[in-house]
Amino acid sequence: KKIGYNPVAVAFVPISGWHGDNMLEPSTKMPWFKGWAVERKEGKADGKCLIEALDAILPPARPTDKALRLPLQDVYKIGGIGTVPVGRMETGILKPGTVVVFAPANITTEVKSVEMHHEALQEAVPGDNVGFNVKNVSVKELRRGYVAGDSKNNPPKGAADFTAQVIVLNHPGQISNGYTPVLDCHTAHIACKFAEIKEKVDRRSGKSTEENPKSI
Repeated sequence: KKIGYNPVAVAFVPISGWHGDNMLEPSTKMPWFKGWAVERKEGKADGKCLIEALDAILPPARPTDKALRLPLQDVYKIGGIGTVPVGRMETGILKPGTVVVFAPANITTEVKSVEMHHEALQEAVPGDNVGFNVKNVSVKELRRGYVAGDSKNNPPKGAADFTAQVIVLNHPGQISNGYTPVLDCHTAHIACKFAEIKEKVDRRSGKSTEENPKSI
């Protein structure tokens, strides 16, 4: 509840992974357990074992209506095909024939084909891990961390600054303005700087406890 889940919509299922108990079929060893039930606006569900609870999970909506964003995990050169960037679709749709732009290098090229698990796709949607063949771009021009977007529909742009909510988990010293950590964002790995610490927030309530603190 504290971290934002509604307990009524969460299935609590006792199992023993070691003995395989109550995973695929109801267990006879826990007569006290009457079954799980969830209530949510999409409808109710109930059952006894783990596989039923997994089947009752509703798949999330894929953000296909947003602009294309595909962070590159790697770039390969494949004989007879050419340059093949690989990554996981985050938003939008990628089809053969799309003219993509790679940020931040601002390289524009056409997608010749899209593949997932060695099968050609007519369109890739968010969640798909795809490789796509691009024209007239060498492997050396692209690298992990670049982001592919549609050149005609809100292409990705660089940001001079942004406001972030940061959770400090385990840090030996104090953090103050000018602190320079390395940021991992999707597949990018880049140094950034805390220009201004705006406020300290209570971790439980989410309310501001101090404005413009000297350090955290």
